[in-house]
Amino acid sequence: MNLNEPKHPWNRLTAAARKLAPERDTAAPYGFAARVAALAMAQERRVASLFERFAFRALGAAVALALLSVVVNYSSVGSAMSSADDELAVEDPVAVLLDT
Repeated sequence: MNLNEPKHPWNRLTAAARKLAPERDTAAPYGFAARVAALAMAQERRVASLFERFAFRALGAAVALALLSVVVNYSSVGSAMSSADDELAVEDPVAVLLDT
């Protein structure tokens, strides 16, 4: 089975396919978008599973606990930030590098 023969069926098929021009219409048919939108809106909303319901509640609880921990520890975080600013003002990296 030699594929290089000019009379081989594969060579004849590929030569015929190269001669054809693509004459396809690539546009969507009239009313297609409206049909797709109508089908999408007509589907019933699925009921959230029990896992999803608890997952959203757990997410809310985690956010509430994170905010509560920030509020409770805000004073210690604020004082640590102000002391860090004081330390930065005392130890100027440029002054240390230039020995001034």
